[in-house]
Amino acid sequence: MPPDSNQTSELRQAALQWLVENDPIMKAMGVRRLLQAWEGGELELDVETALSTMPVTPGHPAKPELVSPLLVKRRAMNTPEGRAAMIHALVHIEFNAINLALDAMWRFADMPGDYYTDWLQVADEEALHFTLLAEHLKEQGFTYGDFSAHNGLWDMAVQTQHDVLARMALLPRTMEARGLDVVPGMRAKLIQAGDIAVGPILDIVMRDEIGHVAIGNRWFNYLCELRGLEPEATYADLVAEHNAVPHRGPFNLEARRAAGFSEQELVKLGMS
Repeated sequence: MPPDSNQTSELRQAALQWLVENDPIMKAMGVRRLLQAWEGGELELDVETALSTMPVTPGHPAKPELVSPLLVKRRAMNTPEGRAAMIHALVHIEFNAINLALDAMWRFADMPGDYYTDWLQVADEEALHFTLLAEHLKEQGFTYGDFSAHNGLWDMAVQTQHDVLARMALLPRTMEARGLDVVPGMRAKLIQAGDIAVGPILDIVMRDEIGHVAIGNRWFNYLCELRGLEPEATYADLVAEHNAVPHRGPFNLEARRAAGFSEQELVKLGMS
């Protein structure tokens, strides 16, 4: 539970408290304890209360410096710094992913109870990924914050903070699904460059991320059915409305199918 005198016994309030925690190590540890507290029956769940209508900025450390994606320096993979920079980028993605899962929990009221426990599971697994990758980075002689990073994932969270349907469409189904395509290539590059130990960590990441995208698919399709919307047309409209990152190959079709994308949609999206 959050380490202050205003500890809450309600799950969504607790998610909000950890969202604004600045220390990434404390955030990851706290989120993992949050799942334990929930499973231990220590927390209640209020799905009805709208906790805030104000924008909330997630807590983050003073470093890394956040810059435009175009200004993130590229480094050669044949140097220790280059390999560390790639791992650092993954650490930063996982830190943002913790925040995204926590935000999905506290921000959107009136969803079924399973919605909140699904995203609590995601937050816990993202916290594990962050911890494993941050520790691996430390073994390479670097720490989280040593390289610059960008905030593209959270920028999309801000764009979709008004509507849970848009959030499910554009974060898990678009930006996180993109990770299913690119992580295997990053894994191969790091191993080829000599970082053998990162392989099992990224295997865990890939396994869990398929489940995270599947959760996004589950709730996107639920909301489309609830609102009487056709999923594929609705998705296309939201991608266009929010100028989401265009799909670029190669695509990990096996992982996308495992995450719940239908063959029809993969064809329609030009992926199969």
